[in-house]
Amino acid sequence: MTSVITLLTDYGLEDGYVAACHGVIAGIAPEARVIDVCHLIPAGDVRRGAAVLAQTIPYLPAGVHIAAVDPGAGASRRAVAVEAGGRVFIGPDNGLLSWAVRAGGGAQAAHEISDERHFLRPVSPTFPGRDVFAPVAARLCGGLSPAELGPEIPVGRLVSLPEPTSQLREGSVEGEVVSVDRYGNTQLSITAGDLHALGVRVGDTLGVRLGRRQLSLPYRETFSAVPPGELVAFADSAGLIAIAVNSGDAAQRLGLPPGAHVRLTPLS
Repeated sequence: MTSVITLLTDYGLEDGYVAACHGVIAGIAPEARVIDVCHLIPAGDVRRGAAVLAQTIPYLPAGVHIAAVDPGAGASRRAVAVEAGGRVFIGPDNGLLSWAVRAGGGAQAAHEISDERHFLRPVSPTFPGRDVFAPVAARLCGGLSPAELGPEIPVGRLVSLPEPTSQLREGSVEGEVVSVDRYGNTQLSITAGDLHALGVRVGDTLGVRLGRRQLSLPYRETFSAVPPGELVAFADSAGLIAIAVNSGDAAQRLGLPPGAHVRLTPLS
């Protein structure tokens, strides 16, 4: 197993939670390189954590990938290790890992993390990131096999979040808001390829239906292609269509939470 560990959490940066996880890893596998993916996932926002991890994983080295966004911490949900594409994903079985596992080629095997010999002792029921995920990841870097963590789980029984989808119909494309980043940019499940299939090109205008509201937005290469304060649609770094406000917050202005339905129609 490679000695790279990545870490994604909703722990924030105001407390010592992230440092504690780093410290546990360093104490067990001092040679491991730890890459912090993100620690500012909104508290308990499993969907946002899943999106960030899935869209980042293609650019990360193969290794052990910890994700800890777990509003059910301390409850009966299980911790899992999922092997996919030469990587091992560690986290709660609440769907958080599912999109990244798919992005990594699909689950090949999964095990419940239940053998307490590999944990810190005592185990806090509210801090599995420190007491379970971090030491297990470090031991995997040291040669522990995922099969030694606990009983195998049929991959079809892992909790999975519904995959964001888009649908072309009647000269338009329908999708949903996948996530909202810290700038207020709203990322849609609609791809640049979907718009291309409708004949939309950069420089065109899009009709955007949000519930009962309808807007006309310019489709440009980047948010900075419009004046400050103006709305714009563009293809983001993941190849998904995003709605943004140059120097502003589109999610706040439009009231677009994750999961909101959106329909795009070419106007020109």
